[in-house]
Amino acid sequence: MTRTAFIMIAGKPNVGKSTLLNTLLGEKVAIVSRKPQTTRNRITGVLTKGGDQFVFTDTPGLHKPKTLLGEYMMKAVGNAANDSDIILFVVEACKPLNGAERSALEKYSASGLPIILVINKTDGCNKTKLAEQITELSSEFDFRGVVPVSALNGDGIDGIFAELDPLLTESVHFFPEDYITDQPERRIFAEIIREKALRLLDEEIPHGIAVSVEDFKEEKGLLSVRAEIYCEKESHKRIIIGKNGSMLKKIGTYAREDAEEIFGAKVFLDLWVKVKENWRDRPALLNDFGYRDEDE
Repeated sequence: MTRTAFIMIAGKPNVGKSTLLNTLLGEKVAIVSRKPQTTRNRITGVLTKGGDQFVFTDTPGLHKPKTLLGEYMMKAVGNAANDSDIILFVVEACKPLNGAERSALEKYSASGLPIILVINKTDGCNKTKLAEQITELSSEFDFRGVVPVSALNGDGIDGIFAELDPLLTESVHFFPEDYITDQPERRIFAEIIREKALRLLDEEIPHGIAVSVEDFKEEKGLLSVRAEIYCEKESHKRIIIGKNGSMLKKIGTYAREDAEEIFGAKVFLDLWVKVKENWRDRPALLNDFGYRDEDE
């Protein structure tokens, strides 16, 4: 007998959803940074354990959109919920729910989908306060389970699978046993570059960055990639490049090192920076950068 479940990972920005996905899979398929709204697309990660197949979907963080990109991100969250059997709702340990979290939980509860509450970052939370948080949230919402974890350290991850196990249903597997993610290689590489930019650049710049891989070739163990970082202002372009190209070189070096580990090949990266003003509110550019409406 084979069993399957489609599982959505939801929560506000910066609660560790992408780190959780990577830890659940044992592979890095989603980029991670400390800045909010890192994830912009739905990212599917697949884990097959014997006869059981877990199809996880990482989603953008719940927030009030201020741009067309933000609207796209929130639509992606809604579409993921419609395609899911189970919701892993991630909150931060010892932190009260904000309005977006509460509203989402009320909506998901009304849908009838089973919700497993994952309380992340427990390594930085007092145990007494954590217990109080679990009691308070459990009295307010009807969760199928509550699992405290530290996604970064891997603590508590087995508890998530224990809660998921009775919720899997008898079904054919929808993906091959060795399948890990639906992300094309070009997008994975673009996201690696964006991750390094997120980590290295000032607060006001990263949300205005998009990365496009223009050329992607592999020959004789060498992966040659030409990629372009797009920003919204000339002043941002100068910061991304840095004095004598120092910042761009640093972004490229870190991206290349990460890519070589993920792709298992030597990497030559040719990295450029261009300006596209207000691209986050321009539908054609959003489409060009891979932020396409799934309903179209």
